[in-house]
Amino acid sequence: MAWRSLELARNNSVIVAVSGGADSTALLAGLDELIKSKKLDVRLIVAHLNHKLRGQVSDADARWVSEFSRQLGYQFIGRSIDVKRLAKRTGNNLEQAARRARYDFLKKTATSRKAKLILSAHTLDDQAETVLLNLLRGSGTDGLAGMEPVRKMDSKSNLIIARPLLTWAKRSDTESYCRARGIDFRVDEMNANEAFARVRVRTQVLPLLKTFNPKVEEAISRAAEILREDNSALDAAAERLLEYSGVTLSSPNQKQAAIRADLLRIAQPALRRRALRQWLSVNRGDLRRIERAHISAIENLLFSPKSGRLVELPGGGVVTRKAGCLHYVGKKPERRTNQRTHT
Repeated sequence: MAWRSLELARNNSVIVAVSGGADSTALLAGLDELIKSKKLDVRLIVAHLNHKLRGQVSDADARWVSEFSRQLGYQFIGRSIDVKRLAKRTGNNLEQAARRARYDFLKKTATSRKAKLILSAHTLDDQAETVLLNLLRGSGTDGLAGMEPVRKMDSKSNLIIARPLLTWAKRSDTESYCRARGIDFRVDEMNANEAFARVRVRTQVLPLLKTFNPKVEEAISRAAEILREDNSALDAAAERLLEYSGVTLSSPNQKQAAIRADLLRIAQPALRRRALRQWLSVNRGDLRRIERAHISAIENLLFSPKSGRLVELPGGGVVTRKAGCLHYVGKKPERRTNQRTHT
């Protein structure tokens, strides 16, 4: 069983994210079955974020999840957020804004309840859609590796997010399980709205790919798993390169803003770029809005014969090169008279 790999401690608090759709409802009902059959001993807390995207229907979904949780005997924690307003304020699209709001809510809920594990109901279908969308965007191996079955929520905490259904269950399986249990799950009409790229992948691209391989979701998931393994090996090699260059990623909460340029110059391009991304992540806290063009510009600094040049990054960070090193500063340095800058 997928839950055994999580090595859950007895009577630990576990947050389960439930939207009311078939996938998350099946996850909750399955966990409930395991708990009541004495095969799993944890304290479940049901978490639901109302995105306010469908007015009264969204409110009805929240009430349904609350009532279903009560019927099963589990604590329910619900919150609401206006995702449209959030997206407008942050400049993200609706999907990005909803995702960030959801994970922020889950993290806060887990922290307040002293839970160390969050369970999410992503399936094989979700994995296939995610990988295909990332491929269409031109993502590298990180994006093509898809979602991880188990990962840390972020580098600053020990909070774990796990997706027990990701490697084996399809959406049709969760719907069938709910029907077999007599559970009338909620249906989100936005999942059929082809204005969203993910829905078009679901309704147009995947059915076409199934004419080539009826088990295309499993094939994509298998490819993503291979890429995750390759990524782990490359990450370890890049971390070693950074250590030789003067940066120790394992030092907790330690920003290391200078890095030797000579070793990076002679490294293989793929390894060098991965090391630069890791270095930026340590200093910035994340890699949001960092694109291939930014990494390429930093590489150009490495091979430039002149010092004093700089690359401006999204959010105000700057990378400069001087005295044989790359330096990261949180904001653009003061411009001196007659100093030339290049982006």
